[in-house]
Amino acid sequence: MLSEDGSQSETLSNTDTASSSLPAIENRKRQRCSSEEPSLNTTKRPRSSTMDSTDTETALAASLRIKRDPTYYFEDGSCIFLVEDTLFNVHRTRLSNDSSTSFGTMFSLPQGNRDAEGQSDENPIVLSGDTASEFRNFLWSFYALPPEISKACDDLAKLIDIARVANKYVFKNLETWALNTIHEYVNRKPSPILAVIPAPQTYTFSSLDTAPRTAGKASAIPSTEQLTKLIRLAELCNHQPLLATMINHLKHLMSSSLQYAYLAMTLADELDIRTLRGVAYLEVMQKAVVVKRTKTDIALQSMTHTGTGDAPGGTGSKLIGQKEGDVDDEGRLVINRAQQLRLLSGYYRLTGTWERLRMTPPQFDHASSCGATWHQHGCTQSWQEFWKEKTKTDAVLALGLADVVGRLKQVQKEYDRWGSAPYMHHDCRNAARKAIQEVIKKIEEGLPDFFSEGDET
Repeated sequence: MLSEDGSQSETLSNTDTASSSLPAIENRKRQRCSSEEPSLNTTKRPRSSTMDSTDTETALAASLRIKRDPTYYFEDGSCIFLVEDTLFNVHRTRLSNDSSTSFGTMFSLPQGNRDAEGQSDENPIVLSGDTASEFRNFLWSFYALPPEISKACDDLAKLIDIARVANKYVFKNLETWALNTIHEYVNRKPSPILAVIPAPQTYTFSSLDTAPRTAGKASAIPSTEQLTKLIRLAELCNHQPLLATMINHLKHLMSSSLQYAYLAMTLADELDIRTLRGVAYLEVMQKAVVVKRTKTDIALQSMTHTGTGDAPGGTGSKLIGQKEGDVDDEGRLVINRAQQLRLLSGYYRLTGTWERLRMTPPQFDHASSCGATWHQHGCTQSWQEFWKEKTKTDAVLALGLADVVGRLKQVQKEYDRWGSAPYMHHDCRNAARKAIQEVIKKIEEGLPDFFSEGDET
């Protein structure tokens, strides 16, 4: 039966039709192997027959679940795809329009004497790694009318699916359109992404299922998942404008939230995003006391879940039931071993850097007029006395010992309020200010290197 848009919504529920699809695919290999099998050992025949029967039943059960897509199974289609348990019958010419597509190359390959794949429900082109929903959204882009395309510019989930599948099958023009449309959407003022993100105190991150969890606000989960998906998509497709925008959004969120700082740290490790790693690790280090899960914690959790034993002392480990990204009862962030080592390395290196800077102010070249009209020794001494005094102010000491950038920026504020310094030439004052700025910039750019393990430097 045809729907109003010309698609066939018939489900392959007939047993004869279903049994001729997937079992036919599965049985070809089995029949070929059976014809070559020697008939010397008759004692194994019953077992082989049982296995064949089981395989046939499994294949038949799978075939009974196969259905035709209600929207994109066209009677006049020329290419049939099987994605999960759904058949799509679409037009080859539409999928071949993009010259860079892998489908166009596949369609042009000679088939030889074999039956061409994609010509029947019994022999479809099987696509793995995609969901039927993702592929349906992808096909939408080939059949949508202009008014539908205009409305879809706000459908972020659909655009993400289109961009990901287009990237996988090398539809470069379609991928570029989807990514640019996504970037325009997330770059609006105010950003729709930030508007629907859950409050920081309700959000935690799960590294096990990669899906964030919220307390008492289930509707907020998809929005945070989209934030993660967009960063992964931008990195996958190497779309730098979108990646930069999403990193800036995440930096904004993590400045007031430990959980988002953890999310940024985890994504930076997963995707090797250098521009995000340093600031994310620094935020986590400044905001949290961290603890890593040990093998003992994992073993105790397993024993508790299976009921095979009790934790020592009857109370169990405080980390039992805690996942990476959770905050335990003592307010400690649960992280993995690699993250803990990077945080420890970062703290050690940053505190050592501050000690060196505190004792030795940044160097600068004296102005030529300083040597002609001033005593350079007095100019240098004035600068050193300022540095020694201002690196010990209450405002500086109130910041964390490893917050080198924050402390340097506070010293810079003090320098701007310094006024006229005795025995320091005006041109040298400008050079000293520039020296502070250069040190700050150098540390900010090298921040990811502070949070690297020994074999990563």
